[in-house]
Amino acid sequence: MRAARTYLGRFLPSRHDYQSLHSAWKTDLLSGITVGIVALPLALAFGVSSGVGAEAGLITAVVAGLVAAIMGGSNVQVSGPTGAMVVVLAPVVASHGAGSIAVVSLLAGLLVCALGLSGLGRAVAFIPWPVVEGFTLGIAAIIFLQQVPMATGTAGVPGENTLLSAIGSASRSSFPTALQTLAVVAGVAAVMLLLPRLHKALPASLIAVLLATVAADLLRLDIPRIGALPHSLPTPAMPAFDASPVGGLLMPAVSIAALAAIESLLSARVASGMVGPDGRPTGAYVPDRELTGQGLASMATAFFGGMPATGAIARTAVNVRSGAKTRLSAIVHALVLLAIIYLAAGLVGRIPLAVLSGILMVTATRMVSRRTVNAVLRSTRADAAVFVLTALITVAFDLIVAIEIGLAAAAVFTLRKFASLSGVQREEIPGERVPGDKHIAIFRLDGAMFFGAAERVLQEINKVQDIQVAIIRLSQLRMLDATGAHTLVEVISALELRGVTVLLKGVQPQHLDLVTNVGVIRSLRHHKHLFTALAAAVEHARSHVRPNADAGAAAS
Repeated sequence: MRAARTYLGRFLPSRHDYQSLHSAWKTDLLSGITVGIVALPLALAFGVSSGVGAEAGLITAVVAGLVAAIMGGSNVQVSGPTGAMVVVLAPVVASHGAGSIAVVSLLAGLLVCALGLSGLGRAVAFIPWPVVEGFTLGIAAIIFLQQVPMATGTAGVPGENTLLSAIGSASRSSFPTALQTLAVVAGVAAVMLLLPRLHKALPASLIAVLLATVAADLLRLDIPRIGALPHSLPTPAMPAFDASPVGGLLMPAVSIAALAAIESLLSARVASGMVGPDGRPTGAYVPDRELTGQGLASMATAFFGGMPATGAIARTAVNVRSGAKTRLSAIVHALVLLAIIYLAAGLVGRIPLAVLSGILMVTATRMVSRRTVNAVLRSTRADAAVFVLTALITVAFDLIVAIEIGLAAAAVFTLRKFASLSGVQREEIPGERVPGDKHIAIFRLDGAMFFGAAERVLQEINKVQDIQVAIIRLSQLRMLDATGAHTLVEVISALELRGVTVLLKGVQPQHLDLVTNVGVIRSLRHHKHLFTALAAAVEHARSHVRPNADAGAAAS
């Protein structure tokens, strides 16, 4: 019982979550307000794009943002509806209706919680660095491109590829409106870039929002604004379950859970490597707790008619760049959105969309470190290729496909590298030569003998002719899998069929069960043909060829 309580305690809030609050509460408060304002139009837009409506997007930002901030595993992660989730939800809404999203959100939340409790959150640590950086670069490009419609005073096409939508929006923009919105974007960017040089403590994003909104009203600019907002949250209720539709929603729920887990963990991992305005890192995150927190957040939104939520890298980046240090910032962000719903919907509706566009464009450019990009590109050709491929696929397709292909490419290059470092070398017999030694061959297997290198080893050994005894040294073999062990069986069998006696030397303890179970030892002519010392193996080999050597010497 005590062990169970200790284990579950890892997933619960603690005082440690707020250990920096006494010195960072002012900055966190301002960061939360800034992120709340930035998150508002995104939440509305994602709700509309997914087909469930603006209100659902806003509900998700409030409820999921609050629950994930308290229960999640990152101190700076900001959660809510995201663009990647829209891509998955839109077909579900089209097939099952908007009412199905609450059920999908509940199911997906349960699955994500299960992943966290099972300890699979740590699997994100195995995602290679070039894949993470390529994902980050791709996300930054998507965030920037997503702002082009608002920056040009046009509307993007829901569900359309981000790059195509940006190009189409720019081509459809009208000159007077586009000139005004681009001027607003430029002004916001200038404030955000120049103000920190005057004083790092100034909330540049928030000041940019206020100045640009006031300027737009004073100049009476005819540009798109946020517009009307809902004035209240619905009463929480259990999602309506119907046995027949639920069966059809299981697979979409699995896809959504996978997306939520991957996006949240990668967002948290990227955020943990970012630094705030003070140049200090944001600190580590707890992967398993992050998953359970995100799962609970999606489940909570289901009771309010919301949609599945994930960690949002755009809002998280704004949070970090604004100086957030503790969870208070993400909590304030949710409370700001809640207050806006009830108290200030009309005032916030006056904010030009171009203002938010400028903030996110600057945020996107700051997400990409030129030093990091150069480091990856100058590392190895394989890593550079994985980095570029992941970034391009993230922009051209979607996040899940990018991660899948990035991991596959990284795995292929890694296996290729392992295979190139693996091989077979023929060694000279140590000590003085004796008659008959020319009929003995010593083969040393190096590196890793796995499915990527096994065939080459088989070919190399089979090339050797005119031998009577082959000693295969396994002491330098660092890795051996079932395919490699089976190849050893094939090598031994092929040599024995040629009349060559095979001796094995140096089977490592960690490989002994594998070679025994696969049949390597059984394929030897005699169980005594297994040695631990090379000298003993050579002496035994000479005993096999000595009669032939002696016969040859007598005949001469």
